[in-house]
Amino acid sequence: MGDAQVLLSARVGAVARLTLNRPSKMNAINGAMLNALESALAEIEADETVRVVAITGAGPAFCAGADLKEALAGLDQAGPVPDFLERSAAIFSTLRELNKPVIAAVNGLAMAGGLELVLCADIVLAAESARFGDGHANYGVFPGAGGAALLPRALPPAVARYLLFTGDTLSAEEMRRHGLVTAVHPDTELDAAAMALAARIAAGPRVALGYMKRNMNAAESASLKELLDLEAWHHTRTGFTEDHREAAKAFVDKRQPVFRGR
Repeated sequence: MGDAQVLLSARVGAVARLTLNRPSKMNAINGAMLNALESALAEIEADETVRVVAITGAGPAFCAGADLKEALAGLDQAGPVPDFLERSAAIFSTLRELNKPVIAAVNGLAMAGGLELVLCADIVLAAESARFGDGHANYGVFPGAGGAALLPRALPPAVARYLLFTGDTLSAEEMRRHGLVTAVHPDTELDAAAMALAARIAAGPRVALGYMKRNMNAAESASLKELLDLEAWHHTRTGFTEDHREAAKAFVDKRQPVFRGR
């Protein structure tokens, strides 16, 4: 899956592992990486044997944002050509709306577009040395792939404003306290922790987890009544799955259920 040069893709059981692979550029996002992500996500979406996605970065950084040399190549009096930002926003939206849980293992700096990529994940784990920042203010530009829209939803508003207005970074532990990061691990243990969590979730009921994600994503804009109606529909649908019947039988038999994703 994807371009082996700028994005490493691997399957570990039911987990699709994506590694941003431009370590000499702090995994800055360029057109080739966008192409690779788009291709990989299309394959993952269509493959029912993939239950969870784990995304991380190669080298000391998670992702320092867009490759400015490429992103601003079309800069003129009217501003940058929108192609790069539009593609980034569309591909990030695909990742955010993927019908499978996404785990970000933030191994180092996540800045600007890198932070926007983190905001696409359902669960964020971080290395102790990781730092998070928006950074767009440092270049006099507005976030283009969800930062300004998603940061106030993911963080306390005052913290989101601080990151947006100052361009400063916050530590992994600070982001854990603010709720964006679920857990902080020693740098050498992050990868194993992320893959263990991914495998644990991948062993769960695929259909029900997909519906849970759909409901939670809808919570960003839907009314309470709409969410409750959607929840009722999802509850009914999961009641007909093999995984639900297996879980009920396992409860009676006093054993752990074996979910098959059907």
